[in-house]
Amino acid sequence: MKKIIKLKQLAGEFAENKDIAKKVRITEIMPMLSKGHEIVFDFTDVSGATQSFIHALVSDPIREFKETAFDKLMYKNANSDIREIISIVYRYMQESLYGENNDV
Repeated sequence: MKKIIKLKQLAGEFAENKDIAKKVRITEIMPMLSKGHEIVFDFTDVSGATQSFIHALVSDPIREFKETAFDKLMYKNANSDIREIISIVYRYMQESLYGENNDV
């Protein structure tokens, strides 16, 4: 099963509210990942996001589900700035889980 989360509807044009990210994480992401489902974050019409928003959205799922989260969390329609922030958060999470010199 695949769940599409349309972030503009939840977070607006600029995704920065960590409380919204936390709510989505608790009510949507964690339950879906626990069942092995794929989650697609749709960034259509979202112009930007803070690193803290992305971190609040995905850090706990990555910490708990590790490789499953890396495989099952997908991102679409994210502009280059948002993709860079996602990449920074992923690198940070990989380093915290596996150390700096990892081949994940």
